[in-house]
Amino acid sequence: MNKLAIYPGTFDPITYGHIDIINRTSKIFYKVIIAVIENPKKKLMFKASERIILIKKSIKKNKNVKVLIFNDLIINFAIQNKSNILIRGIRNTNDFNEEYAFQQLNKLMNKKIEVIFLFSSKNLSFLSSSLVKEIANYKGNLKKLVPLCVYQAIKKKIKLTKKIN
Repeated sequence: MNKLAIYPGTFDPITYGHIDIINRTSKIFYKVIIAVIENPKKKLMFKASERIILIKKSIKKNKNVKVLIFNDLIINFAIQNKSNILIRGIRNTNDFNEEYAFQQLNKLMNKKIEVIFLFSSKNLSFLSSSLVKEIANYKGNLKKLVPLCVYQAIKKKIKLTKKIN
C-alpha cells in the first residue's frame, strides 16, 4: 500500500503499548508520522521536544516512521502532510467510545479523513501513559512498561521535580 498514515497523541510518555501500535502500523503503511500534540490543557510530564526525543530513541528501528509536533486540529495536520488516514489505538470499550466520537467529529469536518482503529495487543491492553506516571510517582517498577530510555528520563524528571518542590 502506497499510503501515509498519521498516529496522533500526546505520548507522555511513550509506552510499549504505543510502540506496539507504531510497529504494527509501520508494517501496513509505507510511511507513518507520529504526530505529537502540544496540548497546554493537559498536565504533561515532558515537553513536546523531550517526548519527540524519547519517541525517536524508542522506535529507531522503524525506518519509515517520522516524528513531528503539531498544535492544530489533527485533520488540518493531516491535510498539511497530505494524508487522509489517522491511526488510533484502542485498549478497551471506553477507548472505543471516546475514539468513535472523535472519528465522527473528524468525518463531519472532513469527509476524506479515514480513521483506522488498531486494538492493543492483549498483553498491553491495560497500559496507559497515565498509569505509567502514577506508578512513577510512587516509585514503582516501570521497566516492563516503557523502554529503558523512557524509564531513565522519568526517573530523572521525578528526581528533579521532587528537589524543586
